[in-house]
Amino acid sequence: MGSGSPRGIAAARKLRNHRKNQKWKDKRYARKHSVSALKANPMKGASHAKGIVVERIGIEAKQPNSAIRKCVRVQLIKNGKKIAAFVPNDGCLNFIEENDEVLISGFGRKGHSVGDIPGVRFKVVKVAGVALIALFRRKKEKPRS
Repeated sequence: MGSGSPRGIAAARKLRNHRKNQKWKDKRYARKHSVSALKANPMKGASHAKGIVVERIGIEAKQPNSAIRKCVRVQLIKNGKKIAAFVPNDGCLNFIEENDEVLISGFGRKGHSVGDIPGVRFKVVKVAGVALIALFRRKKEKPRS
């Protein structure tokens, strides 16, 4: 007799509300849209954030790799949280000094660490307003302050 789901001209609200409730049963949707996930994210939902370099650090790669990955500790300007950010490309750590202003973006796995670098979820994009890749390719020079 019944079809299982509401039908008819007056069923739109019921169907819409049911779909809204069922979305929260999906693990990925719930994780992405929950308030606690946004609170835990140091970037607070933004794609990029500016910060000040606190120190330059080397992080050991996970097994079976053996390397020291060049990273920096950055204190975000927007909320004061300290995070570790990877410095890409060979020798780019030389362009970054302490107390430099850097632009940080995600590392590409939506909040997870990438590859063999444990606990590093962000990467450096710009230093003192100049793109790190431009410095690496010698297209631009870092402004002297």
